Parts: sequence; C-alpha cells; structure tokens
Amino acid sequence: MPYVLGIDIGSSNTAAAVARRRGATWTRPEAVPLSAGSPLMPSVLCLAEDGSLRVGEPATDDGSRTTRDFVHRIGDDVPVLLGGEPCAPQTLTAELAAWVVERVHALEGGAAEAIVLSHPAGWRPYRREVLHRALSDLGLRHVTLLPRTVTVAESHAARGFAGSTAVVYALGGNSFEAALVRRTPRGTYETFGTPQGLDSIGGADFDEALAEHARTVLARELAATGRRGAQAALRGLRAECDRVKRVLTVDLTADVVLTLPNGPARVPVTRAQFEAMIRPTVQATVDLLLRAVRSADLTAAQLDGVLLAGGSTRVPLVTELIGAALPVPVEVEPDAQLTAATGAAMAACQVVSPRPRQPAPARVPAPVSGAGRATIPAQRRPQHTVPGDPPPRPPVRLLPLELPKPSRLALARARGREG
Repeated sequence: MPYVLGIDIGSSNTAAAVARRRGATWTRPEAVPLSAGSPLMPSVLCLAEDGSLRVGEPATDDGSRTTRDFVHRIGDDVPVLLGGEPCAPQTLTAELAAWVVERVHALEGGAAEAIVLSHPAGWRPYRREVLHRALSDLGLRHVTLLPRTVTVAESHAARGFAGSTAVVYALGGNSFEAALVRRTPRGTYETFGTPQGLDSIGGADFDEALAEHARTVLARELAATGRRGAQAALRGLRAECDRVKRVLTVDLTADVVLTLPNGPARVPVTRAQFEAMIRPTVQATVDLLLRAVRSADLTAAQLDGVLLAGGSTRVPLVTELIGAALPVPVEVEPDAQLTAATGAAMAACQVVSPRPRQPAPARVPAPVSGAGRATIPAQRRPQHTVPGDPPPRPPVRLLPLELPKPSRLALARARGREG
C-alpha cells in the first residue's frame, strides 16, 4: 500500500510514523516499531570494531566509539570524534535518518512516496542546508525538512485542534523549544515570531532530580556495599527514575527501587516531592514559552491554545504552570513522545496531496481547560521520489557550501549486517 513517512530525530530518541494511502485519502499516521517492538530508538550511534555503524545503545560502551550528542551539533565546524575519526554531525544525523528510511522500506515492502524530517524551529538556513546536503549524499534527495513546532501543530490538528494561532511547547529528553505557529490559507501551519529554545533543559533533568534524591536517601546503604557494589546498584538508576516519573503522572506515590547486594531498597516518592524537585526546571521552560509569545507582541487572548509534545509533558506540573501563565486550552496527546513524528507524517501527506487554498477559519474563543540496537545495512534502497510539485513549504535552498571532507571510515559504505 502506498505510504508516506514522517521522522523525528530528537536529542534522546528517534521516532517515525507512516500514513498509508487509501483511495483518495490517507489513514491516520501509525508509529513504526524501531527497536524491539518499541516506537522509540535511542538517538545513539556506535562504531563497531568491524567498522560498521550501528544504531542504538551498545552492549558495552567505552565512550570513544559511541556518540549521543551529534543531533544538536549539526552545522558545527568541529567534528564529532567517533573511534578517533572526525565525523560531521550532519553526516551522522543523515545516517540515522537513512537507517530509519531503510527499516521502514523493509517493513512496508517499498519506498515512501514522500518523507518529512523535523528539525528544531530555531535553526537558521545554514543548518538546514548542511543537513539537506548530507541527506542527498546518502541518496535521500527528496526529503522535506520542517520545523518540529510545525509538525507538532500538524499532529494536534489531525486530532481535532481547529485553532488558527497557537504556541508549541516541545520538551525533549535533553532539549526544549517553543515557537508560535499559525494556520496558512492551505490549512497547513507555519512558524512566526522568534522561536525560543535550550539544549540544556529536558525531561532527562526530571530523571536526574529523582536519581539525586534516591542517591541521597540511600547514601549509607550504597557506601556499605563498596565501590563496585554501588556502581552495580546505580547502573540502572536513570531508567528506573524514568519509570517512576511516568508512574507519577497518574499516581500520587511511587517507589524508586534499587537492587543492592543484600536485597532491594525502596525510596518512596510522592508526586508533591517530585514536583518540588523539578519546579525550577519547568518554570524555566514556561518563561521561554512566554518569551516566544511576546516576540510577536501577542496576548493570551490572541492564542487558541498551547500544543505540547514530548513524553515529559505528561507530568501534571507542566500543564499546571503553563495554564497559570497562559489562560488558554493546553493540549497534550496520549503518546506525546510521538507527536512530532506523527505530525511529520501528516505533513508528508500534504507533500503528495496538497490541500486547496481556503480562507483561514474564523477564530472561535475556546473555553479555558486544565490542562537494541540495529545495524545500518550495506546497500541503500532506491531513491525516494516525490510525484508532482510540493506545496508551498519553508524552502530548502541548496547553497554552494564547502562541507567537511567525509571520514576515511566511509560510514555510508562500511556496514555490518542488520541487527
């Protein structure tokens, strides 16, 4: 069945979604299982001993052959060192995108009719140019790049959000961005105003706050186990704190559980305690959200809503502080960590089947509400072509840039088998 593909490569995880053509319409986007049945794959690349580049967390990690910080460095002249080899961050990001494209190609039995890849709203043209060139170098010459805030708005619109002007709040694992979006005459969205963002704030800070609390409470017990025992006990602490964070979005109490040599140790945490730990971080993101609104001289009365994306936006304190700062509806989807990817798939539908121009909908005031690893295969698939002319989207112009020379590792060719 013909399909289109949306990809969101975040600072922590990568997600993808497909929408399939059914007659003259498209199905609702569905998440693609990228890692052992999970729709999320860690945005991690590892250079194996045989020279192949692998996606996902490695079984063992000495730190020199694994990189997790390449996405936000796209356009940086300083390369990422991977196994001692200099690699351009945009090349690594393109490799990850190409792996997703090939995995979906294998699952769907054919190439996508269109591909949309999200990127931070604050990117200037240069960063889009170098990523587009890196994608083209790997055979992905017809990928549409759209701001993540736009794809988030597209996802919310597909679920029923009918507003014409909104502000997007996207909280990733290690990054945050906020930007205003508005509906165009074609019914799609575009950004305006000045996007705001930070690469040093994200949901991982919530996990670390819980982890620090657990380490403090269990300091004596950990010290009694010795250095090796403490290291073993703490190895899975961040993953455990991520689980507890998700539990506290629906429950009022949860236990952080660590396995010590003499048995499991539990650290009870209430939602109120957790919210006190993360309140300064959440407030910092809300301040940036307000700054994005002020950049276009808008008031809350001119907004139809706040659109959320990112798994940690399910934390009740997030919607509480946003609602207190902006008395407009706050929208968050059930699978908030997939919002940007599903919205990218919705945008890809418009690349193939553009909507006709239509008058902007009249604003109707809304009531205020509460808120594994895998190996990149050796052979590339056929090029993905887009039939017809794309609709008016933020243009991706290719400038005559002098890009860094590719690594002698030849990452686009030295591949291992599919993991």
